[in-house]
Amino acid sequence: MEVLTTTASGSAAGAGSRAGDRRAADDGEVLRSRVQAELDAVLARQRPVLAEVSPRSEPLLDAVAALVAGGKRLRAAFCAWGYRSAGGQDTAVEARAGAALELFQAAALIHDDVMDGSDTRRGMPSVHQQFSDLHARSGWTGSCERFGEAAAVLAGDLCLSWSDEVLAACGAAPERLAAASLVFDRMRTQLMAGQYLDVLEQASGASAPEGADERALRVLRWKSAKYTVEHPLLIGAALAGASAGQRAALSAYGLPLGEAFQLRDDVLGVYGDAVVTGKPTGDDLREGKRTMLVALAARRGSAEDASELSALLGSPDLDDDGVAVLQDLIRRTGALAAVEQLIDDLVTRSRAALAEAPVTEAARAALGDLVSIATARTA
Repeated sequence: MEVLTTTASGSAAGAGSRAGDRRAADDGEVLRSRVQAELDAVLARQRPVLAEVSPRSEPLLDAVAALVAGGKRLRAAFCAWGYRSAGGQDTAVEARAGAALELFQAAALIHDDVMDGSDTRRGMPSVHQQFSDLHARSGWTGSCERFGEAAAVLAGDLCLSWSDEVLAACGAAPERLAAASLVFDRMRTQLMAGQYLDVLEQASGASAPEGADERALRVLRWKSAKYTVEHPLLIGAALAGASAGQRAALSAYGLPLGEAFQLRDDVLGVYGDAVVTGKPTGDDLREGKRTMLVALAARRGSAEDASELSALLGSPDLDDDGVAVLQDLIRRTGALAAVEQLIDDLVTRSRAALAEAPVTEAARAALGDLVSIATARTA
């Protein structure tokens, strides 16, 4: 798990925060290792299954293996601490549930990159780009791009299928697994609807400026926030047999934190360092993402600002100068400051809910550390 620097350097609060980051990082590395071992085992089991069809299908697995070898493992961490917060102690169960979530996220990332036309992911070519490059190197007939997209859709579908298999075999008691599966299934369905809203907003948002910020909040909640924090927490809690009160408390902590996480992601999509994020700076602007930043900039800016935003946003050949123009526009309209304030408000709500949550003290401390890791990040 990535360790993040904090403010308040040199103060007692800063020292406590740094100690918390170290504690979360140490625990995160152990969990990361266990989850990776489960992922490696899953892919090792699936390799002969695919090879039985044809050795030529193995690039599908290789692409998935490369993708799931990276990442912050935040969903696995939230699942693990949802599990531990309700008294769960079986490290194999939490690692397998974490692996299931990582495979589901891999599916979401692969399909998202196809829909957005993103060429990079985690500092390497996106899955559809890898297959497009394979087509080009091999001199095959037809469109390289169509082949790449088709192969990536299939790779993502494999991840979806495997995520279900892994959760089903996590080793939890049947009644607890059934409860966790209900959350898992709901999460997958609602993320797809959220993803559709994102695509819909990119297509229709410019013609419906009224209510754009409310729609942006709905997209980030259902496309990302819930499946990043709240649902993993609830899956882990269900696997441990959590009470209704514990589940409600985890939701009260997790939903605002998930929204803050996605807002931070949106800020990084516009202003992040490509070397750190693994994606080109301004990629969200080239893709035409109708984020809260964009919605607030359009509402707060002048008519000239709105016209410039409309002309540049979503241009696939937007160069660095164009990105800089949009970055400045978002900043000077006050949209960036407003989103930063919203992140702070959501973090405050999340921490307040955590302070009252009926969870173990170890879970309270770890979940508190994860607030900073999820929202004060640079990638």
